[in-house]
Amino acid sequence: MRYYITGHTGFKGAWLTQILVGQGHSVSGQSLDPQIGSLFAAANLSELIEHDNRIDIRDANATRAALLAAQPDVVIHLAAQPLVRVSYENPQETFSTNVMGTMNVLDAISHTDSVRASLIITTDKVYRNVNQTASYREDDPLGGDDPYSSSKAMADILTQSWVKSFDTVPTAITRAGNVIGGGDVSRDRLIPDLLAGFRSNNPALIRYPNAVRPWQHVLDCLNGYHLLVTELLSGKGFGAWNFGPPDTSSLSVADMANSAAKLWGQGAAWQSNEIEQPHEAAFLTLNSEKSRRELNWRDRLTVAEALEWTVQWEKTFDRGTPARQACSHQIEQFFALS
Repeated sequence: MRYYITGHTGFKGAWLTQILVGQGHSVSGQSLDPQIGSLFAAANLSELIEHDNRIDIRDANATRAALLAAQPDVVIHLAAQPLVRVSYENPQETFSTNVMGTMNVLDAISHTDSVRASLIITTDKVYRNVNQTASYREDDPLGGDDPYSSSKAMADILTQSWVKSFDTVPTAITRAGNVIGGGDVSRDRLIPDLLAGFRSNNPALIRYPNAVRPWQHVLDCLNGYHLLVTELLSGKGFGAWNFGPPDTSSLSVADMANSAAKLWGQGAAWQSNEIEQPHEAAFLTLNSEKSRRELNWRDRLTVAEALEWTVQWEKTFDRGTPARQACSHQIEQFFALS
């Protein structure tokens, strides 16, 4: 099977590439340059990529040409401007990437006859968040107060409209929770920020310690994507799907920070960043009953195990284990779980 991943140099894309190649699939993709210290670079994943394109999804013509050259069976659209605070700093880039970039990918798919299925990745932030205690379901209203959330909601609605308006390949939309795992170096994410502080022997500065999020390991999230692609290829699985952990995995930022500090040891500590921060939702959980019922999907790792695996990966890497080997070991462990 030939896969094409937009955003393949990002954190999720790097893990997904290793899973797919390990299963014998061919992987191509397009992305911006990987971040300094990224998992993609650390694991030398360019060696595994058939067509490793450096193309911005906002470039419609280049995106279409790259997809035609790769001739994939499946397209997984991960590329995005994914950070809330960056969306306040540069809203124009955020909207143009997340909305128009998604349209360019959908249009390129429609002009590539080899494609048999496509998966459009949005986020749990697409829901109109009213700080309800009940988990959000796939048919709940979409919205978003900050530029990131609203741009991803627009991309989600755009995809729904595209599928209904045009003759396109089997397509699904996925909305996942806060993903953690080894090798993430993205700015303004809890675990990378914590680990940077721990490694420097300074208290990590954390914003919104009381915010509650649905935490899950990257392998649990990607396993959901994999199951959904299988459904699409069999002519099922259309529409929107939540891939979030059970409510017991929805913990506060402070709870996660305390657990991470304990796992790291060596005097690891954190403190609240007192600088005024832009608005972010205070409470958010996902209802994934549909995925559990219809795809037989579930998180294989508890939130405690997900955090333990993440810290373990980072410590193993710090001790000199090659990044690709560290990932391969955890991928093998994960798929051996019942």
